[in-house]
Amino acid sequence: MQPQDDGPRTYFLLGNVILALAAVMLFFFGTLWEQFGIWALLVWMVMAVLGVYFISRSSDPSPPGPPN
Repeated sequence: MQPQDDGPRTYFLLGNVILALAAVMLFFFGTLWEQFGIWALLVWMVMAVLGVYFISRSSDPSPPGPPN
């Protein structure tokens, strides 16, 4: 029996955590904008991109179905 590779699961969880933090950041965006200006927007955009990247990296590129 081979050990299970937790890489895709780790990427999936990491992507969801990053997206959750980006969503929470939106609740405080007015204050963040006053304090940091455009940098708040740039940090939010980077967090959103990284979250989506990690989630999409966790997916298996091969189509589902029975093995050949």
